[in-house]
Amino acid sequence: MTERSVVRVADVMERDYVVVEGVATVAEALAILQERNAHFLIVAKRNEDDEFGIVMVADIAKQVLAHDRSPERTNVYEIMSKPVLSVDPKMDIRYCARLFHRFGISTAPVIQGGEIQGIVAYDQLVLKGLAGRS
Repeated sequence: MTERSVVRVADVMERDYVVVEGVATVAEALAILQERNAHFLIVAKRNEDDEFGIVMVADIAKQVLAHDRSPERTNVYEIMSKPVLSVDPKMDIRYCARLFHRFGISTAPVIQGGEIQGIVAYDQLVLKGLAGRS
């Protein structure tokens, strides 16, 4: 019987991500998203007792564009998801995929010891994890 090697989240995560403050406007967030060619932003903690947040392009579409709100007058904290579901870098990518499916998410920060280590999305799980081990 062949033993399957475990691919960990740390093996496939992206270390390049963008953090913004919750008081940033959606217009500022959009400029950063375009500049970095990103689809989401991590929202920084306000203090050590706070939690990270996340704002996705879909959040902006659903909560700003669809409701005809002004991006210049809407703050990121008004539309972000917080607390954000996160994963441990040691997690097997199979369980990460199951977590994403169960909670209907496609991207999560990788957090260890209260600090962000990177970001993982379905793309990395499949293209780096699944395809990379064959």
